[in-house]
Amino acid sequence: MAGLLFGLLALLWGTQVSETFDYIPFWKGQQQMYKLDIGWPKIPEYFTGQTFCVAVDSVHGLVYVGQRGDNVPKVLVFSEEGYFLYSWNNTVEMPHGIFVLNTATDSTVWITDVGTGKYGHTVKQYNPSGKLLQVLGTPDYQEIWLTGTNGTGIGQFKIPHSVTLDPFGRVWVADRDNKRIQVFDKVTGEWLGSWSSCFSEDGPYSVRFTANYKYLIVAQLNINRLAIVAAPPVGSIRDCVIVNTIQLADETKPHLLDVDMKSGAIYVAEIGAQQVQKYIPLS
Repeated sequence: MAGLLFGLLALLWGTQVSETFDYIPFWKGQQQMYKLDIGWPKIPEYFTGQTFCVAVDSVHGLVYVGQRGDNVPKVLVFSEEGYFLYSWNNTVEMPHGIFVLNTATDSTVWITDVGTGKYGHTVKQYNPSGKLLQVLGTPDYQEIWLTGTNGTGIGQFKIPHSVTLDPFGRVWVADRDNKRIQVFDKVTGEWLGSWSSCFSEDGPYSVRFTANYKYLIVAQLNINRLAIVAAPPVGSIRDCVIVNTIQLADETKPHLLDVDMKSGAIYVAEIGAQQVQKYIPLS
């Protein structure tokens, strides 16, 4: 399943972003970069299960939340302002991750489902209203490259838990139980480097770029923290440098997160607190 997800995301990311950015070094005494939006969502009581994942639809201004539990809607849809809009439950059993593919004019929602029933252990594509478009139980797409066996060596993984891409064609993988992020070339699968020094306390559960691609936001579930890591420009991966952190309350357990690539807001799915919180940039 992990190999399928990597190959699928590599195919979905069909264009490169031409902008560049400077490498940001660590400096002491940095001011707070984000603040909690206490008004999001407007009615938190809509969260009735364990909130495992969240994804932002920047085209339509929607936020999708996947939750687990008996007799609860599996996908909740909110506006960016925090108003609950609708939900869907058909064909979704046990969502683990959500990814929104945004194009210039439209978007589709991709859900990894780890249920054991008819729709379990598949990747599914939906339109924004919840209509099932296709189910990927086998690699229906042409496989470009596949890497990874269980282990601690280069290109090996212990629970690859999240994946994202940058404008320079690099795939960043949260290698959770190895407490590191590994980086690969999107086209060839070549291993480009890894980061481990930032994650000695707890492995990375989720990794996403900020809207300006200057930073990576990394969720660390067991220490209830978001780490803001400087993103290197094209070329050497360099060393991992945490420039800021967002410390969450005890036992919130941030599982997966997403970033609104228009506003820069961070949405965090917390399975301990059974909620999604929104953090907005201060500048």
